[in-house]
Amino acid sequence: MIRTDIDFLEYVEKINERHPDFFQKEKHSPKSIILQQNKRYHHLYIIKKGITKCYLSDENGKDFIQEFLSEGMEFGELEVFSGNLSYCSIEAINHVEVYKISYTHYTTLLDSDPIFNKLVIRSMAKKIGYKAPRHSFQQSYSIEANLIKIKELCPNFENIFSKNDISNYLGITLRSLNRALKNIS
Repeated sequence: MIRTDIDFLEYVEKINERHPDFFQKEKHSPKSIILQQNKRYHHLYIIKKGITKCYLSDENGKDFIQEFLSEGMEFGELEVFSGNLSYCSIEAINHVEVYKISYTHYTTLLDSDPIFNKLVIRSMAKKIGYKAPRHSFQQSYSIEANLIKIKELCPNFENIFSKNDISNYLGITLRSLNRALKNIS
């Protein structure tokens, strides 16, 4: 449920020691928008600490949370490769620290550091590989079964995420979530 990539984070921290001018550290408070959907950016981010939510907003203002990202997860990388505007918004759930790197320095590392390149490809493959089974499970099983699975993955999820975030993650209404929570209590 909360995606991490500690190997990638550890390698980024090693690179930061060798190339301190490549990365800037930023801190974001809860509910701050780090990346906004449909905007152009010239940097991408790697989470050092904290939890964020990655979500799409539709034209009616309804949000769908694709995933929760934490230590070692990068965001904004798809836009480097595609040249498009940002696909999603990224919002801090709690206090978040990130490494910010320019597209120029990122592509320099991709071209010159095979370990970095391999970790980026592996990270992207994990993101893609995670989505299909998650969406399939959500579509194939009851809300209660989905909540039980979330509780297995993140036992204290109700203390970390708002009910609204959980309902947006599951693609259900808040009312349906409350009913399902009552049923599994």
